[in-house]
Amino acid sequence: MSETVDLFVIGGGVNGVGIARDAAGRGLRVTLAEMNDLASATSSASSKLIHGGLRYLEFYEFRLVRESLQEREKLLAAMPHIAWPMRFVLPHHSGLRPDWMLRSGLFLYDRLGGRGLPGTKRVDLRGHPAGALLKPSFRTGFEYSDAWVDDARLVALNARDTVMRGGRILTRAKVVATARHASHWEVNVERDGRIETHRARKLVNAAGPWAGDLSEKTGDAHRLRLVRGSHIVVPRLPGHDQPYILQGGDGRIVFVIPYEDDFTLIGTTEAEHDGSPGEAECSPAEAQYLVDFVNDYLATPVSTDQVVWTYSGVRPLIDSEGSARSASRDYQLAYDDSAAPLLTVLGGKLTTYRKLAESALETLGYTGRWTARAPLPGGAYNRKSGPRMVGTWMQRHPFLTEAWARRLLRSYGTEAETILGSATEASDLGRDFGATLTEAEVRHLMRHEFAVTAEDVLWRRTKLGLRVDAEQVAALEAFMSEARAERAAAE
Repeated sequence: MSETVDLFVIGGGVNGVGIARDAAGRGLRVTLAEMNDLASATSSASSKLIHGGLRYLEFYEFRLVRESLQEREKLLAAMPHIAWPMRFVLPHHSGLRPDWMLRSGLFLYDRLGGRGLPGTKRVDLRGHPAGALLKPSFRTGFEYSDAWVDDARLVALNARDTVMRGGRILTRAKVVATARHASHWEVNVERDGRIETHRARKLVNAAGPWAGDLSEKTGDAHRLRLVRGSHIVVPRLPGHDQPYILQGGDGRIVFVIPYEDDFTLIGTTEAEHDGSPGEAECSPAEAQYLVDFVNDYLATPVSTDQVVWTYSGVRPLIDSEGSARSASRDYQLAYDDSAAPLLTVLGGKLTTYRKLAESALETLGYTGRWTARAPLPGGAYNRKSGPRMVGTWMQRHPFLTEAWARRLLRSYGTEAETILGSATEASDLGRDFGATLTEAEVRHLMRHEFAVTAEDVLWRRTKLGLRVDAEQVAALEAFMSEARAERAAAE
């Protein structure tokens, strides 16, 4: 049996790792257990935006929008490598929300968000570059600011920082039972085919869409509303340089976002989800819905035949009446302060993860806020210096292309220098797995970011799965299997 830690966190999504990182930074002994890979469910299946939620204003969620926009500014400062501002284009659709309503909503959005990013402006789509993608009938619209984030890397870097600050992260570690005692919790975890028993003074259930099921094990049953959000990825639309937010006749909105240089991301749907959250998939009907939705706007229509990848995740929303579209994205912290306290995280959204973690620690009785603007690993640099860093790396490592160097910057920030080391030729980085993925990068991901399988590397730590073939995937899987065996033998 392990030592008794201060805090045991269940769930390796963004809220779980955010809580673990905050706790470790306050000097607490913390252990986190995730039954699969980090960010293997909802936290890698978002629309990948740090935003206030413009449409939440229609449901009068002003506090949530304000808090989210305040967080947007903090997160952009703390993670310049994996998050960056974007200027969204909102075309005015004559048959939907009137011009005055859009203008008023965006005015309020700007005021709630402060002055960190450029404000809204009206655009004439007949002369604006963004109009080229749209049908000629869309003549006017608005341009406003929000931000993008690599959601899965956000989780991995929070986990990495947790360990750097003294915490412990367990992946492929499923909690199979919990027992509450007068002064502590016992948590049974199945890992590597064995059952481990961990002890902690306080327990946090941050299992995302599984939090409701897990709460039955902890004796404080809570209900969540599970809503599936699906996305499709197609080859980059011609002239697609800015993201769009499009309105639908059903009251919903869909984002169309430049993605990974050569692709366009379209999403999301909102459908009630039955069954296991781990079984979420983009259905043919959802893919067709997204295609039909955007084709109402696009000058050159897309088809489902062009879809190169789909993904789907289940949002754990606070149980409520009404449609999935109107269900709140806010969060609740259910706290049972018995002798062995229990905190259950309900709901939440990507943008508010840091604030949620801060509130969770304070609810548990811990002081010492520190995470606001504290950079994640690799993020301790000024955003404006990014292009200069890329140029320096290309001079120092002549084999780097600009696209390769930029990818490393947007994945690892300053930690890319650790991966590159003193290499002067690509072969110095070891095996080449295709699409600029090298042995040096894979070993870094295995050693520092908890990657175990090729899927972890290709679809969560990176999105290079969009660029490699089956033979390259097999070679990577074989290499990682050998590397795991070597590590196990050394231990």
